[in-house]
Amino acid sequence: MNAVFVAIVNYRTGAMVAECLASLASQLVLLRGGRVIVVDNASGDDSVALIEAAIDAHGWGDWVDVIAAPRNGGFAYGNNLGLQALERDGRVDFVHLLNPDTVLRAGAIAALVAFLQSHPRAGIAGGVFENGDGSEWAIAFRFPSLLGEIEQGVRLGLVSRVLARACVPMRMGASAAPADWVSGASMMIRREVFERVGGLDETFFLYFEETEFCHRAKRAGWEVWYVPASRVVHIAGQSTKVTERDAGPKRLPPYWFDSRRLYFTLTHGRAYAALADALALAAGWAGLAKSALLGRLHGHVPHFLRDLFRHSALSGRAGIARATPPRFDRGRR
Repeated sequence: MNAVFVAIVNYRTGAMVAECLASLASQLVLLRGGRVIVVDNASGDDSVALIEAAIDAHGWGDWVDVIAAPRNGGFAYGNNLGLQALERDGRVDFVHLLNPDTVLRAGAIAALVAFLQSHPRAGIAGGVFENGDGSEWAIAFRFPSLLGEIEQGVRLGLVSRVLARACVPMRMGASAAPADWVSGASMMIRREVFERVGGLDETFFLYFEETEFCHRAKRAGWEVWYVPASRVVHIAGQSTKVTERDAGPKRLPPYWFDSRRLYFTLTHGRAYAALADALALAAGWAGLAKSALLGRLHGHVPHFLRDLFRHSALSGRAGIARATPPRFDRGRR
């Protein structure tokens, strides 16, 4: 097997990181030179102490390192801090981005590595998530688009059927299949992808950063794949409390809307971003009116349309310049 580098970014989920590391322990033994970097994004609690205590108690110190970041710069920032180790370790062949609130099923890492090894054009792969209640979340994604904004906003059966090919979430089957992007909660990346397109864009604080990264990778000629042989338990929303699956819709934080606008601007330009905002607002109002008539407003994210407009390109918000993603030396192997 090839050497695998696992990057985990923690924010106030120290106890869950310890559980994640326990699930990694048996898997990394099977991988040549596998290592894990845990980056604590300035949690301000006892996370680092909890993680280091678990490492000491279980004797994991020979394959786990902990980095205390000086600030909470977001998901991309934390992962890039960890990925700097790539420049110091020529043995790494694959990088696995992994959320702290995950537990890996047996063979989860090996399945992704084996797939990438057997598919040389595949640069990124992700698998199936299991929810905390045991249900399955077999989802990969299409890139957000103008038609996708209409489908998501209107929420009308006929419209959704007509625009099914634009719907961002893709219900996946039992076989490996190509996708536009997969969740950064468990994403295996070939080292050469970083060498070609750089690291994650730190302009994103949270959300859309893995979508933009996959977009960059696909433009550079790499394929993205969903690989159901890899299974990971994911208790979503533990850091932000936004995406908890057992809770109702919650108001989205401002950085979600900023990341959305940034994604459209970076991938398609400012005019496209403004048009996407206009279509999302129009479709959203149509969907809200339909839900009001049917008495189903409880399913809508609170204040979504107001917040969307406030953070949209239509409101006069300035575009955000891309932070230069860190580069990795092609020569170090």
